[in-house]
Amino acid sequence: MTRRYRRFFPVSWDELHRDAKALAWRLSELGPFRGIVAVARGGLVPAHIVARELDIRLVDTVCVASYEETRQGELKVLKAVAGDGEGWLVVDDLVDTGRTGRVIRAMLPRAHFATVYAKPEGRPVVDTFVTEVSQDTWILFPWDLERQYAEPIAARRTDGDDPAPAAPEVP
Repeated sequence: MTRRYRRFFPVSWDELHRDAKALAWRLSELGPFRGIVAVARGGLVPAHIVARELDIRLVDTVCVASYEETRQGELKVLKAVAGDGEGWLVVDDLVDTGRTGRVIRAMLPRAHFATVYAKPEGRPVVDTFVTEVSQDTWILFPWDLERQYAEPIAARRTDGDDPAPAAPEVP
């Protein structure tokens, strides 16, 4: 994890579903939309939920790669979308610094841009979002997590002589 992230915000599948549905509620008064452009990969799940809730059957993707693990790297557009975005809804999971969003805005300047989560640096890029988190927070999405043993806090404390035993793997 890079130094700029000091906090972690874990999001479960249930919480993501609830928050994406709340995004759909906010967007329902702004439509109708011709279709949805999901920002792959993180926006695929929220876009599906929004599409279901707003009964939108036309879903396309714009594919942008910008993260390598937890570091933002060079931004690469892997698949673009034609048109200027008129009548379209762009859905992503998160706007962080706004780099990806600005590239998509340049491609689809007339689209409505919505994210489930937003950080302060990226907020000006999106039109609608549900939850704001601090810039120094790394959101742990459910697709990035797996269930495993969590060592108790007391077991992590050592006096320096005898380190705590390794946690067993849980299938």
